[in-house]
Amino acid sequence: MATIESYDSSAGKRYRVRYRKPDHTQTTKRGFRTKREAEVFLASVESRKADGTYIDPSSARVTVRQLGSAWLSGQTHLKPSSTAVVESAWRLHVEPEWGAKLIGEIRYSEVQTWVADLARGSATDKPKSPALVLRAHGILASVLDAAVRDHRIAANPARGVALPRKVGREHRYLTHEELHHLAQASGQHATLIRVLGYTGLRWGEATGLRPRDIDLVRRRLAVVQNAVLVKGEVIIGTPKTHKRRSVPFPAFLLPSLEAAIAGREKDDFVFADLLGKPLITPTTRFNSWFDKALESAGLPTMTIHDLRHTAASLAIAAGANVKAVQKMLGHASAAMTLDVYADLFDDDLDSVAHRLDQAATSTSVVKMWSNENRPGPK
Repeated sequence: MATIESYDSSAGKRYRVRYRKPDHTQTTKRGFRTKREAEVFLASVESRKADGTYIDPSSARVTVRQLGSAWLSGQTHLKPSSTAVVESAWRLHVEPEWGAKLIGEIRYSEVQTWVADLARGSATDKPKSPALVLRAHGILASVLDAAVRDHRIAANPARGVALPRKVGREHRYLTHEELHHLAQASGQHATLIRVLGYTGLRWGEATGLRPRDIDLVRRRLAVVQNAVLVKGEVIIGTPKTHKRRSVPFPAFLLPSLEAAIAGREKDDFVFADLLGKPLITPTTRFNSWFDKALESAGLPTMTIHDLRHTAASLAIAAGANVKAVQKMLGHASAAMTLDVYADLFDDDLDSVAHRLDQAATSTSVVKMWSNENRPGPK
């Protein structure tokens, strides 16, 4: 049974409310200046108990570090590369700032200030990229989301803050000629460069290929695994989004791929180092073979991932529709392909206008408009 009692304090007469929580344990809330304030509080408690939204104030007396550790251990759905990135952002940017903070004491304004400080940097720390700021904020917000779902806090103070906008880097596309020169300059890696530039495989998908994944008759590459560098070690896992796909390759790559798999066992890696392990992304090393090949071919600086963009541009230029490009690249939807490569479809807008003009000209509509716009009396 809930009760309201008065008591004397150094500040004068005050009221306290004794009530039972949903687990039937008793608790007390003190410090109300008037009996009316105490009655309003008690009514709100009884209402929240009735509709299941009651939150025990003691539940919020847990630190972000305690909840964050549990949250991290529960991210079993993430791939190893993603897990490493999330753990790094937590360790370097979230835990040092928020680890010791009680979740019930975190305020929206504090989170907003933290996000702004990360983005603009300080006298002792350089500004962080929008991607890193978004990742760090996302971790804190996700930990607090879990606290809301566990009824530890009523609302998430990290949601709704202003975040920096992530601006995508401009894509770099190579022509057939430039891709040919780059492959030639890459020496023993020429076949790998051509595969990346004409199939759109991600680096890890290409270096994870085995002879058994290459169908020389149908000219198809089966993307069934991904080789990714995590903390200095190459980890073999499923492709991005865990979805397998079959990717066609042009006939002129056939001799090169035949030579690449010659003498290899079906489970060997096609593009491997001297120890038989998948090649490490060249851009992770200073002055790598890829950097030297770019310089030798007279091409500006670009990343190995730009060869995936090149494959998309060459396919679209050859007349491939967006659905075919989506399947080749392994995008979740055609809408995603259009979002990523909207600039490659600019010519389609001109084509639409041209076709509309042809269609309208073949009817009497244009003649009617011409008469309407002719000077003189109508």
